[in-house]
Amino acid sequence: MTVNRRDFIRKSATLSGIGLFSALSPTLHAQSTAAATPSTTTTLPKPALLPDAKAVPSKLGLDSRIWTWHRDATTNDSMPANYYEATLPAWDSFPALQGDQVCDVVVIGGGLLGASTALHLSQAGLDVVLLEKHNVGSGASGRNGGQLTPGLARWEAETMMENLPPEEAQRLWRFASIEAMNLIDELSDRYGFECDRKREHLTAAVHPGHMGALVSSADARRALGDRAVKIMGPQELKEYVQSDIYHGAALDTIGGQVQPLALLRGMVYGLVQNGGKIHENSAVTEIIEEADGTRVVTEHGAVKARKAVVLGVHYAAPQFLENGGTTIPFYTYVAVTPSLPMDISQLLPGDLPVYDTQLQIDYYRAVRNNRLLFGGQGTGNSWSPRDVNNYLLERIQTVFPQWEKPELEYSWGGISDITLNGAVDSRKSNAKAPVYAVHGWSGHGVAQTVRIGKSISDDITGRNDDFAMLTRIPHDEIPFNDYIGPVAIPLVKGALTVQSLINPADMVSF
Repeated sequence: MTVNRRDFIRKSATLSGIGLFSALSPTLHAQSTAAATPSTTTTLPKPALLPDAKAVPSKLGLDSRIWTWHRDATTNDSMPANYYEATLPAWDSFPALQGDQVCDVVVIGGGLLGASTALHLSQAGLDVVLLEKHNVGSGASGRNGGQLTPGLARWEAETMMENLPPEEAQRLWRFASIEAMNLIDELSDRYGFECDRKREHLTAAVHPGHMGALVSSADARRALGDRAVKIMGPQELKEYVQSDIYHGAALDTIGGQVQPLALLRGMVYGLVQNGGKIHENSAVTEIIEEADGTRVVTEHGAVKARKAVVLGVHYAAPQFLENGGTTIPFYTYVAVTPSLPMDISQLLPGDLPVYDTQLQIDYYRAVRNNRLLFGGQGTGNSWSPRDVNNYLLERIQTVFPQWEKPELEYSWGGISDITLNGAVDSRKSNAKAPVYAVHGWSGHGVAQTVRIGKSISDDITGRNDDFAMLTRIPHDEIPFNDYIGPVAIPLVKGALTVQSLINPADMVSF
């Protein structure tokens, strides 16, 4: 039996005693339009990775609920850069929006979805303006684990087969797997940027009963035409991971890993080369659908979109959408060690990223200069750096007990969001310049954000109906969605922990 994140969040809603209802009506406000000066220059340097991280202050504005920790930082210091930012050279900032502009498409959000959408629109010759509340990469796109796995958030092959006709399931699986991974490679090659892209990943079973679920998943993928998964036993797994806690694994040759902030900056570099305009520190306050286009309003200006507006703002999307509260936000955490005292190949001889199958999954991978990146947990409230570090160090010691005294140099938190059914919520309004929105990634969508960005561009330019395929997946609204997480998530995780103790062969994943 497999209980995945879809069931987890449905139980959250049930145990919280909350029914589903409509909420959030669209904001209407009128404001005039005038010409404005372009915001960016085409001299943005091409992103390049440093040989190793440098302990520097962060230049990225952050949501007040999240943090970054570095072992040498003091309480009097500025917020340190996380590991990803610390491995990249200094990056130009973009000015805030001042005054009014008119363009073809406004993209809201400087993360992977927004950057991919804007980049592909610029490649198609459209005039694009991207608005970011803080800085490019401030949100989840610059703070995630960098694991590349196939699937549409928590919809894997089995779920697609359960919910869609065979041909549609096969099409959606290909879209969210090989097409998503290949697109990252195509963009990196086209614009010549580094992002530490590696291929293949492992899902390691923490209980022998979990092997059956891994086989079923591989078999479902095979039914959809995907033969990229190999099942292996514990002895073969030792060739990849030197740990005694696993009972076998699935090796996926489609998946892999990436430095997500480097990928994001690479796409932004391409966007600027194509003439796209970017404004940071330009929080959007209103989106107004009008007869001749859609107006996006910030504190100091506005942009009128002739063709479309794209919301790529993750958990913040509901404030701009009718019946938009279809996700619950949650917090997740990542850490990076100093350079290890032994060669990291003694722990990860296969040099592949790893997930496991416990309720609160571990994921980890080797990164530059003989370091280990290790992440996990999903919480309703933001944990402190001390609690996160203690938790992750305990997990590292559990996985690799031969490493007697592991240490951390960096750790940080981030916010993701989850829908009731586990798939991303993709929408398109009916306005003359429609509003596109995608949210609910479940902490599982680095590659898919890039692919969906292209699908939005293709929909706007009339190339195909890939995005329409995504909008046909129905979603239920969650009342008080921004507030129930701190209560519902611990409650349901506790219940599922008891269930996993009673039936340890049941694979329950968060």
